[in-house]
Amino acid sequence: MNVFSNLDAAGKRSLASICVAISALLPLSGCARSDKASLSVKETPPPELLGAKDIDPAMRERILRNVGQYADERTLRIELQNQPGNVDAAIRLTKALLAQNRPHEALKVLDSVLPTARNNPRVLNARGVVFDIEGQHEVAQGLYNQALKFEPDNQMLRNNLDLSLALGGKSERRSSSGSTSAQSRS
Repeated sequence: MNVFSNLDAAGKRSLASICVAISALLPLSGCARSDKASLSVKETPPPELLGAKDIDPAMRERILRNVGQYADERTLRIELQNQPGNVDAAIRLTKALLAQNRPHEALKVLDSVLPTARNNPRVLNARGVVFDIEGQHEVAQGLYNQALKFEPDNQMLRNNLDLSLALGGKSERRSSSGSTSAQSRS
C-alpha cells in the first residue's frame, strides 16, 4: 500500500515543495558545522594601529598643527583669564583664531583687552586687521589712523592702512615721501 495514495493533488504539490526545500537546505547544513578547521574562509586579523611610517607626512603635519593650535588657544585663554590686560597673549590668541577663520571670536578677545589698552597701537592695528577681514574697511581705516597718532612712523600701520584703502575701493593714500605703499600684513 502506498502512503501517498490518500493525498489529493494539492497535498502532493505541497509535499513536493517541502521536499524541494529540504533538499535545498541539506547542502547548506555543512556550512553550519561547528568544526572550524573544515571552513574554507579564513578569519581576518584585527586591524593594527598605523605607525608613524604609515601616515603621510603632510597629513601628520596638518594633524600636529591643528592639535597645536587648539592647545595654544587653550593656553592663551587661560593666560588671559589670569592676566586680563595681557596684550601679547590677546594678540597671539587673535592670530590663532584668525588662522582658524574665526574673526568674530578674535574681535571679542581684542575687545576684552581694550579697556586696559585703549590707546595701544598694537591692539588698534589688530582690531583693524580683523575688521578688514570682515570687510568693514572704513572702521579698520579709522583704527589704523588712530594708531598712527601714537606711532606715526610705524610702517606696518601705514601698510595696513594702504591695503585697507585699496580693499575698500578707495585710491591708495600717498605716504609722506610721495610713493605709494601697499604691502601685505606681516
